[in-house]
Amino acid sequence: MGYTIAEKILMAHIGKSDIKPGEFIEANVDIALGNDITAPLAIEQFKKSGTKRVFDRDKIVLVPDHFTPAKDLRSANQCKILSDFAAQQQIKNYFEVGCMGIEHALLPELGLVGPGDLVIGADSHTCTYGALGAYSTGVGSTDLARAFIDGKCWFKVPGSMKFVFNGKLKKWVGGKDLILYTIGQIGVDGALYKAMEFCGPVIRKLSMDDRFSMSNMAIEAGARAGLIEPDEITKKYISKFKRKFEFYRSDSDAQYDKVYEWDVTDLEPLVACPHLPSNTKLASELADVKLDQVVIGSCTNGRISDLRISAKLLKGKKIKSGLKLIVIPATQKIYLEAVREGLAEIFIKAGGVFSTPTCGPCLGGHMGILTEGEVALATTNRNFIGRMGSPKSFVYLSNPAVAAASAITGRITHPGAL
Repeated sequence: MGYTIAEKILMAHIGKSDIKPGEFIEANVDIALGNDITAPLAIEQFKKSGTKRVFDRDKIVLVPDHFTPAKDLRSANQCKILSDFAAQQQIKNYFEVGCMGIEHALLPELGLVGPGDLVIGADSHTCTYGALGAYSTGVGSTDLARAFIDGKCWFKVPGSMKFVFNGKLKKWVGGKDLILYTIGQIGVDGALYKAMEFCGPVIRKLSMDDRFSMSNMAIEAGARAGLIEPDEITKKYISKFKRKFEFYRSDSDAQYDKVYEWDVTDLEPLVACPHLPSNTKLASELADVKLDQVVIGSCTNGRISDLRISAKLLKGKKIKSGLKLIVIPATQKIYLEAVREGLAEIFIKAGGVFSTPTCGPCLGGHMGILTEGEVALATTNRNFIGRMGSPKSFVYLSNPAVAAASAITGRITHPGAL
């Protein structure tokens, strides 16, 4: 019997030659990640355990990104806990404001995660790194604390689901639309505790940025991981890093709980309507939705290609009067690229705000909180009730092209309609 990518990676990290879905395993992790919300709890538990030193100071990553730059005293205290712990334990991969980025864009950018790795993070969107062919998944803060101690974590081996995408994508359609389509088809619990595996001709032609968007939102379908088989595009992306990576492929006779196969040639830009990522409709069907705010950024769509797409549409134009446009590059490197390429100037001249990297508005933290009755379109990953502020506000999700076009018109707009 063959094995899936997910099963092969997990086997490699427990030293066994056989594994089965539903089995509980204790595995060695390559990276243990925490942020300014989740890591302080893990640090507290680590200290309570009486352990003096972390298992490996090079395999722990701490990124204060959710409420940073610190929006208030409480968030400043959270960040101070990370800073003090990193200094005490001599943790190499601690990223302070000025060199930090949104964690799930920063780690791949720095080569800290890659093909074949087993990564845990006390953040649900840790599944992003599956785009590189890693098994990466979110865990609780106590699981993270345990990993700080001995580098291990308990896992329940997930069953796998395969998603095959055929055809050729239209202009303005990308990875965000593919994952919104997938979630719209199977629901927010359609892949509950599964490993989603994305493949097919369309996936093989996708850029890494689009792949990151897809894997990032696997959790929105309830999945533990969202994996893409490493290929030449992956190799090119990681070629600048000196680390050794392991490339795993699913066997031809691997077992899947379910296989979906779609031709997405006719797929149009999609929008997830309130209050679920699965509540998808065509952008062209939502022209009556008036917007108060547009957010372009996040760990889903804050990469340089996303900003280039948005700037291309916004160049020489002004956003709708009365609308707020907030653009947040995902890392400092992306920020600098956007400045050098003139993208930042385009956003500002259009009437938008260009921010330092932060998760900010995505989780209703800061930099764009919605009040009662306000409506936002965002390139973020969740639109649950109250996600971006008031429980009486409304959040729609889209790709960067739809977001930019909509900022110009003040209503949800297909970019081809400009």
